[in-house]
Amino acid sequence: MKYRQLGASDLQVPTVSLGSWLTYSGGIEKSQSIACIHKALDLGIDFLDTANVYGRGAAESMLGEALAGLPRQSYRLATKVYFPMNDTDKGLSRQQIEKQLDDSLRRLRTDHVDLYQCHRYDKDTPLEETMTALTEAVQKGKTRYIGFSEWPLDNINAAAALPNVARFISSQPQYSLLWSLPEKEIFPRCAEVGIGQIVWSPLAQGVLTGKYQPGAKPAPGTRASHDTMGYFLSKHWLDKPVLNAIQQAKQIAEKEAGVSLAQFALAWVLRRPEVTSAIIGATRPEQIVENAAAAELDIAPELFAKVEKLLAPLR
Repeated sequence: MKYRQLGASDLQVPTVSLGSWLTYSGGIEKSQSIACIHKALDLGIDFLDTANVYGRGAAESMLGEALAGLPRQSYRLATKVYFPMNDTDKGLSRQQIEKQLDDSLRRLRTDHVDLYQCHRYDKDTPLEETMTALTEAVQKGKTRYIGFSEWPLDNINAAAALPNVARFISSQPQYSLLWSLPEKEIFPRCAEVGIGQIVWSPLAQGVLTGKYQPGAKPAPGTRASHDTMGYFLSKHWLDKPVLNAIQQAKQIAEKEAGVSLAQFALAWVLRRPEVTSAIIGATRPEQIVENAAAAELDIAPELFAKVEKLLAPLR
């Protein structure tokens, strides 16, 4: 597994990391979840991303159980805060950051996380209050570093301009062959201020594996067929023109690059120097093995361009 430095920090993370959004918050059985987490660690995927809201604490609890007994220095943990945990606990106020971080640490069975991220921007809380609370969390040793997910550019700039606060080292945007929006403004600006990218949904929630056939009902066991895990899947990505183009991309990946479409799509994401790591989801250990191989691939730029030409009009 290859590693890259995350922003202006000394944190080295694998280019492929493991997420827990819909899978380890109740989407699959506990034994499957633990098997996937352990397989990831065996392969050198030792950066694990979660959030307090995933299953309202269930994903963090699952990770805490799976990691129990392992040396703390053998893995890196990232979690997030912002979305409602109940009717009253939500947002990025000082009180909520303190409370939610302590709750996350308890569920994860650790005294610190390596990265604490603002899951979205909180327009109802002054930025100064949020950044002060995050800075105190760093000073107390409850998190080594701080980051954010899906913040608008103006808020990123405002945080970078604040004096005497901890600095963000990571951004977590959605990024894939079907969603390239962050390339335009977020990537270059973050690079200027020492912020690396840990991207989510690099396989467009499984669509970029090529498993969905145009005009066919999603097969049982796939995310699109699952009542809970398929809820957030963009219906546009399952439209026949999109799936037709993806099948063409799959042929290019397999016949011209000699790799699976999933590996090709991950390698495309990792071609950007701004991207430190791509977060994958997995319901089976063998999926992790396949995706981990993408870290080692060297694919011709002209093949990337060929697939981009196919998919760009459908984004």
